[in-house]
Amino acid sequence: MANDASTVFDLVILGGGSGGYAAALRGAQLGLDVALIEKGKVGGTCLHNGCIPTKALLHAGEIADQAREAGQFGVKATFEGIDIEAVHKYKDEVITGLYKGLQGLIASRKVTYIEGEGRLSSPTSVDVNGQRIQGRHVLLATGSVPKSLPGLEIDGNRIISSDHALKLDRVPQSAIVLGGGVIGVEFASAWKSFGTDVTIVEGLKHLVPVEDENSSKLLERAFRKRGIKFNLGTFFQKAEYTENGVRVTLADGKTFEAEVLLVAIGRGPVSQGLGYEEAGIAMDRGYVLVDEYMQTNVPTVSAVGDLAPTLQLAHVGFAEGMLVAERLAGLKVVPIDYDGVPRVTYCHPEVASVGITEAKAKELYGADKVVALKYNLAGNGKSKILKTAGEIKLVQVKDGAVVGVHMVGDRMGEQVGEAQLIYNWEALPAEVAQLVHAHPTQNEALGEAHLALAGKPLHSHD
Repeated sequence: MANDASTVFDLVILGGGSGGYAAALRGAQLGLDVALIEKGKVGGTCLHNGCIPTKALLHAGEIADQAREAGQFGVKATFEGIDIEAVHKYKDEVITGLYKGLQGLIASRKVTYIEGEGRLSSPTSVDVNGQRIQGRHVLLATGSVPKSLPGLEIDGNRIISSDHALKLDRVPQSAIVLGGGVIGVEFASAWKSFGTDVTIVEGLKHLVPVEDENSSKLLERAFRKRGIKFNLGTFFQKAEYTENGVRVTLADGKTFEAEVLLVAIGRGPVSQGLGYEEAGIAMDRGYVLVDEYMQTNVPTVSAVGDLAPTLQLAHVGFAEGMLVAERLAGLKVVPIDYDGVPRVTYCHPEVASVGITEAKAKELYGADKVVALKYNLAGNGKSKILKTAGEIKLVQVKDGAVVGVHMVGDRMGEQVGEAQLIYNWEALPAEVAQLVHAHPTQNEALGEAHLALAGKPLHSHD
């Protein structure tokens, strides 16, 4: 293995996804000499196979729904169908524009970018393209891939992953979505908007099961209204080809048939065969274990993003990557409060939250110390105009701060920014109630909910 011993980088990053490139950009900004190694395209899952393309599909679906429903608003329009080739062209243009911008950023920050499949060769080096890249510190950011179940082979034909679904050359007539978490409900929502007959199979008792139970129930109600079918509380047993599609059998013997089966049971870390164990790095089920500062048990190695057992969100990867870069540059850093990270599921309607659920709050503080308030979007003027239904639910420690904000409704993802500030600044309902919110906006609903929680409701009943 060739080695240019004269070049020792301050930071060598293996993986150019959200966590890796954020660390590279911030590290270079702080004066570190950074090498970034990526086998595919910089931007990783989020830009090329995740957040960005799925939201483009969902937006195309939203426009399809608006065309169908235009008559409700006095607009004469007809929906003639989906041109999937044109949808992909639109999606790919969004990705390409962001990708070029990111490449320009990396070049402008003077990051040494190396394209190739890297492997950790020691606690201070990565081998790639026949060369050994030396660093005073190594950051592992190799991301994740779609998971499957034992005996369930994803073939890319009738049994597909989210990666395949993003490139599907047709709108399936029918689909079974295995998994009712974020990925599953987003694809179910987009496909339904495109005209697919969709059934979600979720082994747990609710859709988006990590969310507050009230949010899950509101989403289930909305999906029923949209005609999205789902089966909850029974686990998958097997899948087999039929003459024209796939048959899924559940543990209770119930069967479902469709043209395609989307396996959306989550994503697993990419860590196998990359030299992590050989370097003495502590692992658990393929994840690299880290402390609150993203440092592994090996002092010269850190890990971020989907590779670490933290929230699998692009913005978490950004934050973790920046934290590592700042720590290595000698700045004082504060560990991430993962409860304080906003979470959004971009289906129709959207589910957005920050903080903890009512159940978790009761577990932490005691049932008698927790207050919950629901504000129905039916009382919000802008939501009425948009014809969206849903709720904002606040969870408060009695006589104390708001510790959870849970929202369901169209465009609620755009309201989670203020909710994040409310949670992270440990705001009291009375403090938020003092703020004047613009009328008519959906953001005003957050203000109204806090007015009610503070004991002075305006557009809601006592």
